[in-house]
Amino acid sequence: MASVALSEAEKVYIVHGVQEDLRVDGRGCDDYRCVEVETDVVSNTSGSARVKMGHTDILVGVKAEMGTPKLEKPNEGYLEFFVDCSANATPEFEGRGGDDLGTEIANTLYRIFNNKSSVDLKSLCVSPREHCWILYVDVLLLECGGNLFDAISIAVKAALFNTRIPRVRVLEDEEGSKDIELSDDPYDCIRLSVENVPCIVTLCKIGYRHVVDATLQEEACSLASLLVSVTSKGVVTCMRKVGKGSLDPESVFEMMETGKRVGKVLHTSLQSILHKEESLGPKRQKVGFLG
Repeated sequence: MASVALSEAEKVYIVHGVQEDLRVDGRGCDDYRCVEVETDVVSNTSGSARVKMGHTDILVGVKAEMGTPKLEKPNEGYLEFFVDCSANATPEFEGRGGDDLGTEIANTLYRIFNNKSSVDLKSLCVSPREHCWILYVDVLLLECGGNLFDAISIAVKAALFNTRIPRVRVLEDEEGSKDIELSDDPYDCIRLSVENVPCIVTLCKIGYRHVVDATLQEEACSLASLLVSVTSKGVVTCMRKVGKGSLDPESVFEMMETGKRVGKVLHTSLQSILHKEESLGPKRQKVGFLG
């Protein structure tokens, strides 16, 4: 994980500020930094999104490819996650430095999406046991400025919202062999429902309090964090503790409640941005470096 070195005086300043609900950048403990979301930024993908949150910059591309359903789930498609930590994001990712973090993030995403309600996987099945859509979700970390998991989950949800999968017809000949025909019309496609796709809210314990959307400096003052995966209705689907420190049961319960409350607001804001951007259609101005 990207980290930053702080002096003891700087740590004391940050910790004391958090106890007073006043962070270095002027936010309260439950406030996110400004989040910039842009979809449809990579041309050769089925869906893509870029999210900037302070100095954290994430790019996600989704590629839909035809494949064979898994044996244990013959009537469902599935998602595959790949996470690449750019060496430009932080010097710590040079060589194989980012591999462990990439694996950790991918495993967390698998855990979040490993339930029936996140994405309707049955809608990705074309013909049971034979053909299904596999969604390859590629995550690229361009810059690390703290709170990676939240930014990645927002970018993944935005990219899935932007994903268009071609409509398929299954043609059967007289001998019973099946042939697949993809629609050429770019508007003849299916969309995924992302209503139940969760977002991660990371709560960092600093002193006696916890903060959301921690910067690298704040993460350096925290020994333990709780990752809470929350749906738009405020349902917690998954939880994970990270860091070497411990969390007492009372603070875990408190952090969960904050995660649920903050998560619902985060989802509402994200949905509003995505629908507003989509309503502009092709006329919208692209501001990203890939625009």
